[in-house]
Parts: sequence; C-alpha cells; structure tokens
Amino acid sequence: MSNHEKAYKELLEKWKEAVLVASCGGVLHWDQETNMPKGGARHRADQIAFLFGLAHKKATDPRIGELLKEVENSDLTADEFSDSGANIREIKHEYEKSVKVPQELVEEISRTTTIAQGVWVEARKENNFSKFQPHLEKIIKLKRQEADHLGYEKEAYDALLDNYEPGMSTEAIKIIFEGFRQELVDLVHAIADAPKKPDVSILERLYPVDRQKLFSQEAAIAIGYDFTRGRLDIAAHPFTTGLGPGDTRITTRYNPHHFNHAFFGTLHEGGHGIYDQGLPAEHYGTPLAEAVSLGIHESQSRMWENHVGRGRPFWKHFFPRAQQTFPESLGDVKFDDFFFAINDVRPSFIRVEADEVTYNLHIMLRFEIELAFMRGELEVKDLPEVWNKKFTEYFGITPKNDAEGCMQDVHWSSGLVGYFPTYSLGNLYAAQFYARAEEEIKYLDDQFAAGNFSELKKWLNEKIHKHGKRYRAGKLVEVVTGNKLDHKYAMTYLKTKFGELYNL
Repeated sequence: MSNHEKAYKELLEKWKEAVLVASCGGVLHWDQETNMPKGGARHRADQIAFLFGLAHKKATDPRIGELLKEVENSDLTADEFSDSGANIREIKHEYEKSVKVPQELVEEISRTTTIAQGVWVEARKENNFSKFQPHLEKIIKLKRQEADHLGYEKEAYDALLDNYEPGMSTEAIKIIFEGFRQELVDLVHAIADAPKKPDVSILERLYPVDRQKLFSQEAAIAIGYDFTRGRLDIAAHPFTTGLGPGDTRITTRYNPHHFNHAFFGTLHEGGHGIYDQGLPAEHYGTPLAEAVSLGIHESQSRMWENHVGRGRPFWKHFFPRAQQTFPESLGDVKFDDFFFAINDVRPSFIRVEADEVTYNLHIMLRFEIELAFMRGELEVKDLPEVWNKKFTEYFGITPKNDAEGCMQDVHWSSGLVGYFPTYSLGNLYAAQFYARAEEEIKYLDDQFAAGNFSELKKWLNEKIHKHGKRYRAGKLVEVVTGNKLDHKYAMTYLKTKFGELYNL
C-alpha cells in the first residue's frame, strides 16, 4: 500500500467517526419527534447539542486537513468521479465548510433549534405566533452568523443553500423560478376557469385510521420500501431519517376524514426511504453512501408520490383494494371520480397538502421570505403580515390564522433556512428522470396497472441510488438523462396530465 493509499484509508476512518456520531444524534432526533415526553425537551437539547458538537469536532480534526493535503493531488483524484476521487472531493468540501464554523456556534444552533421545535409545536396548536417569535428571531440571527462564517460572494443565502444543494446559487434558483413561475400561474388560471371540477368530498368521508395505516403500508411495500430495514411512525410533521445501513425510518400523520394526507404522505416518505435503503452499505461512513443533495432526495419522494402514486395506472391496481379496505366510503365511488378527486387542483393554505400544480408556488413564496430574512430586509415580527400579503398575491386567498400561514412548517424551528428551494428542484429533477425512465423501461404503465413497481425501483437504484455522491446534482441529471436540468419536462408532464383531467 502506497503512502497516498494509507493516508486515504486513514482519512475515511476519521470521517466515518464523525458520521457515526451524527447518526447517534439522528436517533435522538427521531425519538424527539415520535416518542419523547414533552418534559424531556431541554435535556434532549443538551444531548443533541453535545453529539453534534462532538461530530463537528471530529469532522474538523486538523488531522483530516493534513490527510486531505496528502491525497488531493495524488493519483487518487485523477478521476474525480472514481470512488476515491468523489470521496476526497466531497470530504474536502465539507471539511473546508466545517472548519469555518466555530464549534460553539454549531452547539448553540443545535440547542436553540431543539428547544424551538417543541415551542413551535405548541405555538402552532395554540395559533400563537408571539410565543414562537423570540425563538425564530434567535434562529435567524444564528443562521446569519453561520453564513458570515461560511463566507459568500454575492448572497448570504448562497452559503446556507450550499448546505442542502451543493453547487446551487441564489441567482440560479431565481432564473429557474422565473422561467417556471409564469407557466405555472397560467396553468393554475386555466384550471380555475375550467367548468369541470372534481367532487373532493369523496376524500373527506370517514377513513378509519387503523385501516389507513394498513393500506398505506401495503402501498409502501408494493413500491419497494423494505419494512425489515425500516418502520412507520406518527409525527407532527412527516419526515424520513436514514440512520445507517438497515435502519431507515419514515413517519406520517393521519386524519380520519381525509384520505390524501396519510396515503400520499406515506408514499412520499417511502420514496425518501427507498433512496436511503438503496445507498451502498459497503461505503457507509463515506460520501459514496450519502444522498447527492436534498433536491435529488426530493426527486425520489416526488416521483413515487406523484408520477407513480397519483397516476392512472397505479390506481388501476390499487383502487379495487381501496374499495375493499374502505367499503363504506368508496364502495359506491366510480374510478374516474376518485382519480379526479385525488388530482384536484385549487389554491390551498398548507404546503404539504398542496396539489402538484400549485405546490411550487408555495416554495417560491418561502424562498422570497428566506432571502429577505438573510438580506436583513424582513424582521421576524413582521413575518405574519408579509406572509399573508404575499400569499394573497400568489394564491388569491388569505390565511385565517398563522397556524395555516407562516407557522405551518417545521423547517425554520429546525434551523433549516435554505432548504425550501430543494423541494421545487426535486419536482424538476423528478419530471426529467421519469421522462427518461419511460423511454428506457418498456410497458411501465402496464407494469404499474399489474401492481409491479420493481422495474422502476431497480432503474432508480442503478441510475441514482448506487452512486451516492459520486456526481453533484447537475452532473447526475446530465449523466442519467443526457440533458441539463430543464423545467420543460415538468411543465409538459403537468400540462398533459391536467389538460386531460380538466379538458383544457
């Protein structure tokens, strides 16, 4: 073994230590959201702050910097997409970012957000923004400090965006959104003016929670989520956490008078889970066993939830099962009426319950607000007023309270500023990937109608999951589809699907 190879081996061993400590923090976070008693919040904040502080300390060990210097210009990096080339590139990127942020700030952000999450849950239930306001003010202040430490050329927001979508910039997001926004707005208006409307009351009948859980699990298993390496729990805000090989957990929430929430939420989180379960276990502890970006992660959940789960072929298989599971609510419902109802398009207040067409407008609004926070153009105390004003401009409806307005998402209480744009990027990636999958997999619709989803899962495992962080998001899109990211695929999909449904 050469000196470079020895240094590389030590580098991976050191990096894995940081990954393992962070995964322990992930278990505590999952427990906090699913099982922890309310009284444990402050102690849990100390536990998580300690673990993430320790992970940060390990990830910024000066020895890692020394090892990177030894290997970064060696034969190991001759091909940046080789195993060693990709690992060294991504470890260097993370290391150089991590050493810029003081451990004290990492711990303070962790402690502050852990406490803020508990307060957010209560404030949202009580519709009491003033209760949450001081916590959000502190979080925004800390995130500005983080951006200053990380450094940026044009926008402080760029520094935070890179945490979730490496290589993406505020300017690039603005260009993507500007091209996408007007076409979306035009489609929303065309649908609003269409005389044909679905009967959504079908979905608001009684759907017993115990049966919802069984039916949702059946669908998650069918698309390929492995319950021997995962589990499904209840959380206030559904999420997925990949804790390591053999342990990827998903959550959802149930409403006995709304079919969509849990079913499509479970498909969505199941899609995230399938990605994590598809990462190469043999590379655990290295970037080759990590998701490319949150946008690419979101593309997997959105594909299974929308392109597959809200598609006609999927329901040709699952609608008879739905009628058997919920005979009182769906026994007298025709297939086309049900299919139209689950694909209803109308402006709504809650992002996670939004339809495919209006969803991206929810993200654009949040992007504008986060950018204003980071530029110092918006104070937290003014958030409810600004949110409602922008929401009315975007959707033509005004939230009745802050719980269905600016307090609906968990992200800001978690310190996840810069995260929201990845949702829309995920929709764009998903449409482009799915268009390619349809070209490469024969009779995909027929397979879905027969209840066979394994060919698409295998395709995703092979084209996307197995590579880990070998490619950055933009490069991966080119490798998989042969083209750069383009919103035309998403618009073609939306116009075709909803044009048929609404007779546009």
